[in-house]
Amino acid sequence: MTRALRALVVEDEALLAMEMERLLEQAGWTVAAVAVETAGALAAAAGGPDLAFVDVNLRDGRTGPDIAAALIERGVPCVFVTADPQLLPADLAGALGVLRKPYAPRTLLAVLTFLQTWLEQGAQPGPAPYGLTLGSGAVVRRRQ
Repeated sequence: MTRALRALVVEDEALLAMEMERLLEQAGWTVAAVAVETAGALAAAAGGPDLAFVDVNLRDGRTGPDIAAALIERGVPCVFVTADPQLLPADLAGALGVLRKPYAPRTLLAVLTFLQTWLEQGAQPGPAPYGLTLGSGAVVRRRQ
């Protein structure tokens, strides 16, 4: 890897955002920004993150799918983060997958390893060749 990959964290729960930021940095990533609502997330995307982790339900409502769609359109792949997968759009709105809260640190680190490899191989924005479904500490990869 020639440079640290940059992540945008869209999460309105401060402790969860700080923990994700810590784990990302521990894995060698750079946190480009942390946003708590739509306007902040879209403004932070101007900095060109390599990937965004987007909570579904934020301060300004269930705006995560809209934020993800706008980021994907700008070329930023997204992973949803949610405690309630029923809030997700059926097609995941083009996101790479879902990280279910609460997640174990090792689960996020496994996801980062997979995503780092995927991004370094020249992945294009939009759905990855594998959907990530993450829950109960397990990473499941399935062909789409």
